[in-house]
Amino acid sequence: MKQISQNYKSGNIELMSVNLPVLKSGGVLVQTHYSVISAGTEGMKVKEGKMSYLGKAKARPDQVKKVLQSVKQQGLTATYHKVMNKLDSLTPLGYSASGVVIAVGDGAEEFRVGQRVACAGVGYANHAEINFVPKNLVIPIPDNVAMEHAAFATIGSIAMQGLRQAEMQLGENACVIGLGLLGQLLVPLLKTAGVNVIGIDLVTKRCELAKKRGASLALKADDPSLRAVVNQFTRGVGVDCVFITAGGNNNGPIELAVEVARDRARVVDIGKTKLDLSWNDFYLKELDLRFSRSYGPGRYDPNYEERGMDYPIGYVRWTERRNMEAFLDLVSSGRIDIASIIDSIRQFSEAEEVYQEIAEGLAPGLGLVFQHSERISHDKILPNIRFETENKHGLETISRGAIRIGMIGAGNYASSMLLPELVKNKSVTLQEVATTTGLSAANAAHKFNFVRTSTDYKHLLHSEDIDAVLIATQHDSHAQIVADSLLEGKTVYVEKPLAINLKQLECVRKAIEESGNHKIMVGFNRRFSPLIGKINGLINSDISPLVIHYRVHAGRLESGSWYSDVTKHGSRFVGEAGHFFDLFSCLTQSEPVSVIARCLRPQTPSQDNLENIAVTVEYKNGSVGNLLYLTQGGEKVPKEFIEIFGGDKTIQLHNFEHLIVYEGDNHKKIKANGVDKGQREEMKRFIDAVQSDSPMPIAFDSLYNTTLATLACMESLRTGQCVDLLEYRSSWQHE
Repeated sequence: MKQISQNYKSGNIELMSVNLPVLKSGGVLVQTHYSVISAGTEGMKVKEGKMSYLGKAKARPDQVKKVLQSVKQQGLTATYHKVMNKLDSLTPLGYSASGVVIAVGDGAEEFRVGQRVACAGVGYANHAEINFVPKNLVIPIPDNVAMEHAAFATIGSIAMQGLRQAEMQLGENACVIGLGLLGQLLVPLLKTAGVNVIGIDLVTKRCELAKKRGASLALKADDPSLRAVVNQFTRGVGVDCVFITAGGNNNGPIELAVEVARDRARVVDIGKTKLDLSWNDFYLKELDLRFSRSYGPGRYDPNYEERGMDYPIGYVRWTERRNMEAFLDLVSSGRIDIASIIDSIRQFSEAEEVYQEIAEGLAPGLGLVFQHSERISHDKILPNIRFETENKHGLETISRGAIRIGMIGAGNYASSMLLPELVKNKSVTLQEVATTTGLSAANAAHKFNFVRTSTDYKHLLHSEDIDAVLIATQHDSHAQIVADSLLEGKTVYVEKPLAINLKQLECVRKAIEESGNHKIMVGFNRRFSPLIGKINGLINSDISPLVIHYRVHAGRLESGSWYSDVTKHGSRFVGEAGHFFDLFSCLTQSEPVSVIARCLRPQTPSQDNLENIAVTVEYKNGSVGNLLYLTQGGEKVPKEFIEIFGGDKTIQLHNFEHLIVYEGDNHKKIKANGVDKGQREEMKRFIDAVQSDSPMPIAFDSLYNTTLATLACMESLRTGQCVDLLEYRSSWQHE
């Protein structure tokens, strides 16, 4: 299918062929008929994409702050690779579309194949021929509403949410500053609500259109009589509410809002504009500044948008989906006219030309719509097709006999830390990448020159020209994909964790037992760090048990992270702890026998994400490992610090940058070349083992025990007791 994408690093926009998206539970596949270009939002992305790195940084200071924080914790090199990977990625455009349902996933049976629907959401309602959209971002289209008009439902719901934030009453006066697409939709909404509307814009044509759409007055911002006219219209008191739907880096809209607002008026910001507020002006009028967040309640909440968990109507009357429904009801009744704001309908095949016109300021400023005329026949949807990719980078063709890699999942970590090492390895052919969306697969192929792409990992596993599989999907899927891969006879590398519960862990063990295939490695990379190698050289000659203290400052979880869904994905601790327990096993050369864990606040795994955890692990040879996994504390603290006590030595490892070795009265410092947590060596050791058909770098028993210890921490937190690992495993197996 065809989809438009932008490379934020270069700013290039391309209409490209990508694989069809995967039909997942909780949503539907929609064949797009029309998609709306938001001149404001997408125009801003086009402009930012053409900026220099410095310009991009100035445009997104929030992202710069995150980068600086990452440098403090992860080091400059790792941060650089992550940032450049993010920039040099293909991102989707579009968020408001209409089409027809062509497949229904489990849990979305309220929809039917052939039903006309409107769709919302960045990353979902894309400018693409087919989209997967979660059910809370899809609504049926009334029978008398044209498909091209229904495509505006998302943008209409943004205007509607702004109206709701203002809490306006019948007979009040409102001023809309900015009569672009959003402003032109807001004007008739206000009029329908019984509000008197004044529109303000820089363009005469837009002012005239606003009057036709219900504005009592529509004035140019540079009209010298503007203040006097507004004053007269409002009987000398000013407007009750000002809506700012303008965008840009000009402080004019907010300054104008202060002038036309009455005492104690509301100011609602809907557009993205500069807000350099005058304290004195806002104080003297005691103005109430409010923000309107996109389509309405539910926006940016993964439980609502991605997992289909609706808010009870008795508590949240207007969610983003209900706003979309209400907007289309108004279109259906004739109270909102869409036809007059559609400036142009262009064929989707012209998309690159259209975006070039936007970049040059030649495109219409209001309703610009793509018509998707191509239809993909249903027999091609399932099973999915696979695309052969072109060698766009002139990479040397790998000789026969190379290890042929299939990649399942290609997110930021895999793309910044694993694949760059593999693409440089002359013993590797990157044969196929499978992801849930066609654009993410195309992105990986674009960067790393995979031979082909797909969105069906089972097809990849059935392929005879795949020797080894790398799995870097979300955590809840790891165990099942590992089991499927082992049963297909593939050699497997999976990012941590191996499993997020005992049932999944036993699923992997049984797959090994059934297939006899032990060729599995988990991405516990820290044991392959050069400085860990030096530590092993210092302590391997000693036979005394070790005491290890490992402090991990993980930092607070970002709002909206998929880790927040503990039930589905497991906690962040379960995702990361295997790194630290594996390192304990590597250094002690022993296996864990018991675990006791405590956390700062009484919590259970079914509640919020577990954090601020203290764990003590006892090992068979008498060694003890103490882990502090912390999210609170100073932001500038480096992420990891380890102290090892044993054999008359104390060794400190500072964030994988340097060691300090204390022995007797002496001490010495050993530096590494930056922060090196072992990913490069880990990939090399894995490929070497595959090529030579030798045992994996970490034995499966060790992988199993490390994962078991991680899960036992959750059991200890639940019960408050020390967990014996042998009893823990046996008790579950006998249930």
